Amino acid sequence: MSNYVISFSKNGYIKYTSHLDMLRLFKRAFRRSGIILTYSQGFNPHPKMSFAQPLSLGYSARAELLEFDSEVDYQKDAFIAAIEPSLPAGIYVTGFGKSHHKKSLAARVSSADYTVLFPIPFYSEDFDSILKAYLNQKTILAPKKRKKDKKIVDIDIREKIISASVQPDEDHFFLQLDLNLDCGSQSNLSPELVIKTFSEFAGLDLERYRIEVCRNKMRFQLDPEIEWM
Repeated sequence: MSNYVISFSKNGYIKYTSHLDMLRLFKRAFRRSGIILTYSQGFNPHPKMSFAQPLSLGYSARAELLEFDSEVDYQKDAFIAAIEPSLPAGIYVTGFGKSHHKKSLAARVSSADYTVLFPIPFYSEDFDSILKAYLNQKTILAPKKRKKDKKIVDIDIREKIISASVQPDEDHFFLQLDLNLDCGSQSNLSPELVIKTFSEFAGLDLERYRIEVCRNKMRFQLDPEIEWM
């Protein structure tokens, strides 16, 4: 049995598809394309497949990771040719390989890179100085709902922001915030909390739906040991 990994991008209207629906989407795509998956044992067997990390609703992505087990020896070109016709518009396979690690990708992810695009002119303010002052705060408190009692409490997110920088977007006009944040089972920070606290700190009065977020890459504390084909 082999543990395969595919990377894929997610753009357009498909970004409004939830995490659970994305799992169903790929299960059906595998079934339609004739790709054989390994199933778990027990009363309710299910295919052994999972995402490295869930992606928030409304986020686009450049390199999401999905791993699955199969007894079949698949090669990159044949696999992509088989599955692409079964994928909806906005989902494109960008890589295919094998994982040689006993732990799942989800257990090994340590951080993720994001691009946040604010629809305001980059040169309207000195955002380099504003971001520096934002990061120089000893604590950055953000409201978060606790899972146990659903109570909203303030948490300090400063230590979970690994790095942050600002620059003009690719059209050299809008404000682009580039982030590397804790991501994974050990420590996790949603970009939403950074967007909220940075917007308040910088005095940005924008409706949330106007701000775009893209997850560009997931990083691993240790070598993910993926053999890309």
